[in-house]
Amino acid sequence: MSNELLIYGLFGVAGLFLIVIVAYIIMMQKMNHSDIRQAMALKAGVETKSFSADVIYQKLYMIYIKIPGIKRYLVKLRRRLEIINIEDEYLTRRQSAKVLTNALLIIIPLTILIIAFTKQNMLLMSILLIFEIFMIETIIDGMVDKMDNKLLKQQIDFFSEIRHAYHECNMVEEAIYQVSQDDELEISRQAEKIYEVLISDDPEAELEKYYDIAPNSYLKEFAGISYLTREFGDRKDQNGASLYLKNLNNITQEMQIEILKRDKLDYVFQSLSVIAAIPILFIEPVKNWAVSQFSFTSQFYDGKGGLIVQTLILILTFICYLLIRKVKDNSSTNANMKNTENPWQAKLYKNRLFKKLVDLVMPKQGTKDHRKITRLLKDAASKTKIEWLYVNRIVLAITICIVSIFMFYQIHKISIHYIYEQPSTDYNILGQISPSDEKKAMQTTQKHNYFLNRFKGKTDTTKQEIEHAMRYSSYYEKATDDEIETDAEAIYTKLQVVNSEYFKWFEMLFSLVFSFVGYMAPIWILMFQIKMRQLDMEDEVMQFQTIILMLMKIERVNVEIILEWLERYANIFKEPITKCVNNYEAGAWEALEELKNDVSYTQFIRIIESLQAAVEKIPIKDAFDELDTERAYYQEKRKESNERLISKKGMIGKVIGFAPMVCLFVGYLIIPLVVIGMLSMTSAFKVMSTTI
Repeated sequence: MSNELLIYGLFGVAGLFLIVIVAYIIMMQKMNHSDIRQAMALKAGVETKSFSADVIYQKLYMIYIKIPGIKRYLVKLRRRLEIINIEDEYLTRRQSAKVLTNALLIIIPLTILIIAFTKQNMLLMSILLIFEIFMIETIIDGMVDKMDNKLLKQQIDFFSEIRHAYHECNMVEEAIYQVSQDDELEISRQAEKIYEVLISDDPEAELEKYYDIAPNSYLKEFAGISYLTREFGDRKDQNGASLYLKNLNNITQEMQIEILKRDKLDYVFQSLSVIAAIPILFIEPVKNWAVSQFSFTSQFYDGKGGLIVQTLILILTFICYLLIRKVKDNSSTNANMKNTENPWQAKLYKNRLFKKLVDLVMPKQGTKDHRKITRLLKDAASKTKIEWLYVNRIVLAITICIVSIFMFYQIHKISIHYIYEQPSTDYNILGQISPSDEKKAMQTTQKHNYFLNRFKGKTDTTKQEIEHAMRYSSYYEKATDDEIETDAEAIYTKLQVVNSEYFKWFEMLFSLVFSFVGYMAPIWILMFQIKMRQLDMEDEVMQFQTIILMLMKIERVNVEIILEWLERYANIFKEPITKCVNNYEAGAWEALEELKNDVSYTQFIRIIESLQAAVEKIPIKDAFDELDTERAYYQEKRKESNERLISKKGMIGKVIGFAPMVCLFVGYLIIPLVVIGMLSMTSAFKVMSTTI
């Protein structure tokens, strides 16, 4: 019976195995069908791996947003990325987390290096770690600028495809829709937004909204030209070519010039920010090397002289680092940032006591000083409100005053510490003292410290009193008169230094002077920005010429529309053009004449005079006919102007960028070695001549 059951069981298992094989063959045949394969492909496309990079960045975003210090940078970063990634929250979060993670991967090792090199100098370590806060912004800005440049380069191919699509369908909105179907490109999202604007119920109002969020001026120009072409129709020029496509070609040429300009600026400035900041990492290594090779220099590096030079190098590095950013800055997305930055100034200004202080210092509205500061902010294209500017000035002045007082106190403390802790011996010019000599020197220092503590604070102490105390001390029971006299001289010299190291009235005066410099620093930075912007005047006027060239042949375009377009794309001349647009209805000629009086740049004045001629006398296309006939000349002039601009900025950037490095090696290494070496040699010759 049992054998029969075993045989039945084996047959059953064999039957099941056969059924499984048949089922597998049938399933494989069904899987080969095209609809099944398509379903599996779709499933694979939407399936997300548990450890994919996208999921990790989304989780990191949720972590970063909860950390107070990092949240500030994350929010500021996503404001810029939101401009590029229109209405794509998922992509904005992923890119924000990715950029911030990459920045942290650079900053964290740098922090470890700073701590490793400056662990013996807590003050220097603290300053360097604070300085890292500013470096994070530069690293983040650089990464976002790369995305902005990537978008600009995508626009070149995008406009090329628009040309082909427009030839096929001869409709602006349809051509944009066809080209915008590639979801992987950043430019596709911009194209979809422009398409939605064009087909909306109120395209003019939607277009104005898009102008506020467009990542660069070239997309604004494209959206505006597309709207005008759809609204008023396309025209043919004298050669039978499409005016819309010709305008696209003009915008493409402008973008190509801008891309070349940015690439060259990036190449010139790619290492200047690092060169400007790197000297602060070498302060301690330079000091350690100098002391190890020339032991006599420790009296400088470990004393107050070394601290003063260190502080000056740190301040210079910080200033140069900021100026490098101002000189190089060419980000278009920065220009679109709204006045939501600097929230701490707004919060601080809401404080009742601080608001009273700011209102007391800030010039009253309507006064000459108020108009002067307001004009300064506008000329510098700063997004900072005047209240925030004075919050910055007051906070900076108070902070610098407190830090200066603390630094003077620290200088006195270091000087006294050096007297009490350094070995009391004659320094060799080269090398270090031996361990046995150092031990004897420290014993001498301890003996000196006993008498320093005894006479400390007694400013009328004489050398004879010190000698008298030494003779009746257990330290000098067996000492000779010469030894007592020599040590008494050394103790008296040290005592003079210790008793003189206290906070003096002129140091308070210096603190107030430094505070005033800090109070004026934001104004000086605005002036520097204006100087840098003046270098871009020619470039902006040439962009105005391109805009006029695109508009002048479109029907129903008048001088007022041209002024509105110029105002939309203006940066340096925005304020006077805005004023002209507001006054235009009261009198076109008079408004343009006032605009001509408000500006001093010759090439822009010529544009204004042509606009005046187009108001009453001649058509717009006749007033600006030289722009069309001399287009090639203006383009060559634009390229040459960019070359000069890059050359000037590069020269300024190199001077600023290398200044901290030069000061480090000249002011902190070479000059101390030469000066202290000469003083040591002079002292040695005096001793030798006295002995002889």
